[in-house]
Amino acid sequence: MNIIGKDHEYIAATYARYPLRIVRGKGALAYDEQGNEYIDLGSGIAVNSFGMCDDEWVEAVTKQLKICQHTSNLFYSDPCVLLAERLCCISGMKKVFFSNSGAEANECAIKAARKYAATKYGDERYNIITLKNSFHGRTITTLAATGQETFHTDYQPLTPGFVYVEPGDLDSVEEQAKAGRAAAVMFELIQGEGGVVPLPQEFVGRLADIAVKHDLLLVVDEVQTGCGRTGEYFAYMKYDIIPDIVTLAKGLGGGLPIGATLLGEKVKDVFTPGSHGSTFGGNPVASAGALNILSRIDKKLLDKVKEKSDYIMKELRGAPGVMGVTGMGLMVGIETSKPADEVIRRCREMGVIVIRAKNKVRLLPPLNISEDLLKRAVAVLKAACAE
Repeated sequence: MNIIGKDHEYIAATYARYPLRIVRGKGALAYDEQGNEYIDLGSGIAVNSFGMCDDEWVEAVTKQLKICQHTSNLFYSDPCVLLAERLCCISGMKKVFFSNSGAEANECAIKAARKYAATKYGDERYNIITLKNSFHGRTITTLAATGQETFHTDYQPLTPGFVYVEPGDLDSVEEQAKAGRAAAVMFELIQGEGGVVPLPQEFVGRLADIAVKHDLLLVVDEVQTGCGRTGEYFAYMKYDIIPDIVTLAKGLGGGLPIGATLLGEKVKDVFTPGSHGSTFGGNPVASAGALNILSRIDKKLLDKVKEKSDYIMKELRGAPGVMGVTGMGLMVGIETSKPADEVIRRCREMGVIVIRAKNKVRLLPPLNISEDLLKRAVAVLKAACAE
């Protein structure tokens, strides 16, 4: 079957796919139609938290499939409620809205922030401050929130009400806050699509102080960083801040579509019946999978994530052909002396899947990747960079 040809004929050309047809996988290993094996350091872009076809996750999802695959949000559903409870217990947030993706989770966060500000201060307080080099999704509104002009091309006019500041520019944030038109400040603690760039600790701390001072909601986009990816349950826990809203997706579902918007004390009751909704949000099967993922993210796993991160950083920093390494936990960006695409291609030829973030090679391996597979993959990566 000519799948690649059929893809070109029938699927919208929105993806510059790599020339690799993955037909099956297990854990951190993927296989093509010829049976060639690849160590997967991409995890479906940080989605497959425990790799492909993880036995426990498959069992949890299959069990729920045999009970009820969908109810709609007109009724109560056990997995949805239990997942919300679990997320609130872990995060300290108070309530959750479920959707299907990171973009939808961020849309909900923006709606919550604007509704909170409009109710408390009036309709003129609606601006959302975001950071340049950020990425928050591909809907018209989350594109508007994204602080990269390259994503705005061809889609004007975007949703108004977003103000971009340079990371580190606290004066501009303060100026926007004092103007009295800002409802929230929204940011990724590690700018993933922006090149895997962590925000400085001091900047984030002072940003939080400004938010408290001016009653701006602090919205943290953890779509890529959440659910253990950085070595903590959530990246904000590394920064010692308390957000008002946290958004999740990707690794939460372990391979099924799910988004979550976690609402803190200030905004826990901002939504009322009919003010927001989602047909598939909190789907029982996706929720059952997410519950299984969260039940297995514990201190032992998180400590292992940190150990593996330290190993990657130590091996790559200063290695031939490596100009710099950024990131946190198992979210790593590598600046290479040769073009990133060449390194990615060579790794693939040698049986390792890595992906890209801007001009960098990006690593997002399964959280539980074995040390043996990780060592083999890093050795291939170093060779590809040095050639």
